[in-house]
Amino acid sequence: MSDPARETEVELKARRGRNIALALGLVIFVVLIFVVTLVRLRGNVIQPPL
Repeated sequence: MSDPARETEVELKARRGRNIALALGLVIFVVLIFVVTLVRLRGNVIQPPL
């Protein structure tokens, strides 16, 4: 692993870009799971009990 105190501007920009991409991927995953959960729950509420 590289020493953060000795990183160049290019390395810092690359790390920042990877962090942003990872954060966006995580947010998209959480939103997807939330939407799927809502759709499944709504499907159970709409159907009357037998």
